Amino acid sequence: MAEETSTKVPEPAPATEAVAVETVAVAVATEAPPPPAPVAEDPKKPPAEEAPPAPGAEEKKPEGEKAAVPESGSFKEESNVVGDLQDPEKKALDEIKQLVQAALANNEFTPPPPPPPPPAAPAPAEEPKAEEPAAPPAKSEPEEPPKPAEPEEPPKPAVAEEPAASAKVETPPPPPPAEEKAVVVEEDGAKTVEAIEETVVPVVPPATEEVTPAAEPEKEAPAEAAAAAPEEEVFIWGVPLVGDEKSDTILLKFLRARDFKAKDAMTMIKNAVIWRKQFGIDALLEEDLGLPELEKVVFMHGYDKEGHPVCYNVYGEFQNKELYDKAFGDEEKRQRFLKWRIQYLEKGIRSQLDFTPGGISSMVQVTDLRNSPKLGKHRQATKQALTMLQDNYPEFIAKKVFINVPWWYLAFNRMISPFFTQRTKSKFVFAGPSKSAETLFKYIAPEQVPVQYGGLSKDNDPDFTTSDAVAEVTIKPSFKQTVEIPVTEPCLVVWELRVLGWEVSYGAEFVPNAEDGYTVIVQKTRKLAATEEPVVKASFKVSEPGKVVLIVDNPTSKKKKLLYRSKAKSSTGSI
Repeated sequence: MAEETSTKVPEPAPATEAVAVETVAVAVATEAPPPPAPVAEDPKKPPAEEAPPAPGAEEKKPEGEKAAVPESGSFKEESNVVGDLQDPEKKALDEIKQLVQAALANNEFTPPPPPPPPPAAPAPAEEPKAEEPAAPPAKSEPEEPPKPAEPEEPPKPAVAEEPAASAKVETPPPPPPAEEKAVVVEEDGAKTVEAIEETVVPVVPPATEEVTPAAEPEKEAPAEAAAAAPEEEVFIWGVPLVGDEKSDTILLKFLRARDFKAKDAMTMIKNAVIWRKQFGIDALLEEDLGLPELEKVVFMHGYDKEGHPVCYNVYGEFQNKELYDKAFGDEEKRQRFLKWRIQYLEKGIRSQLDFTPGGISSMVQVTDLRNSPKLGKHRQATKQALTMLQDNYPEFIAKKVFINVPWWYLAFNRMISPFFTQRTKSKFVFAGPSKSAETLFKYIAPEQVPVQYGGLSKDNDPDFTTSDAVAEVTIKPSFKQTVEIPVTEPCLVVWELRVLGWEVSYGAEFVPNAEDGYTVIVQKTRKLAATEEPVVKASFKVSEPGKVVLIVDNPTSKKKKLLYRSKAKSSTGSI
């Protein structure tokens, strides 16, 4: 059996254990992650005259400054430093700044008023009733009809025309009877017309007086709104939309979510700000929702290799019926769960992300699909959360890694994959149960990965932290691997190691540098099955210079991943 020796030189990488935050809703096995941008483009397709935008087409550049920035084949997180932007991106940023300023001046970030009261409709119905007072003259008319026997008076046209003219001034009903009155008697007819005119005159002026005062308040309202508009200041995640060095980072998130189409991004910003006000985000941050059990479902731990905070989502925990019922039992519980999600996200964004130019303003999300619940009461809450997060939290995911993915989910994902943009697909990574740990290690160092997911990071570990680097070694099939930990002075040596999937033999010994020294067996060789504890930790008090040798024998026909790290402590120190 071959044998190889490797010497470990401890070079701790500086890192600090911290908390991450989740940015996507519950990702159950039967639902695929949604693409963030395509939805905004659909509304523009109907009007053919306006050159409908296509996600992957570059022919839309004739539109000028609004041309979309080309997508890259593999996702690479973009810079939020203005100096690093391309010219079209800079123009889009300048344009959206102007749109934001105009919107602030016009007070356009105010939520719409509640639906207008229905009583507004009865008002016009009362107006016809006001015309009824013109009926009194009709009561005087019946007094004169008894005189139709004198038709000899028509020869006097002057008198006949005057009543006709005055009748035109009246409301439509009176005219016909007015002519008969004029024909019967001149004096009575004249008096009747005058009487009608007197009744009509007082009715018409009030109508004009009512319209005039109604128009004046409408002119005053815009003046008051214009005076109040400059006082409005809009914040998102504690950052003002304008006037701060962090503002550009916020605006760039919305621009990238809409392919740098400034008007579309501006619409998204308005909707997001209004939604935040209506949802009551500021008050929600201080609310106690009483769901500590969900800390087992979503927990936050460490950073990836680029410094993004990482969040782990373990939806298999919902196999616990009691926990599932507490989160999704009825509509009230589902709404509380949704609020908890948004609250959790908001707190994480404010505490973990940095919106200054060049800062880390996005995160990595790891979703464990092992034993995830099938569709059930949580489906509605899931869809709601997905919609809210997609519409109001753009560009917060640097990478989304799905682990312990069942084969049928991979098949389902391949089927729906064509509907995602290349940019969206490039952020997603899928790994089956046997490849989950190694996939995580591509993006997250083992010292940052929790023990339950193949790493060496544990909470409240008295010996090691995430700042203590872990070495990785691939053990070939049927191969014995040795690891040497050099010791130059008396001390207490502490080490820990694990082999993913175990099925190996492990032993440890101390070999002094002195030629006449004796090798000390620290750990007798023993077999470690797959069901063994995931991590082995040991220590040895060294009294002379030498080395601690760890021996791992892989008798299988498969490669094995070995992780280990060590630390020398003062011989008087405690373990």
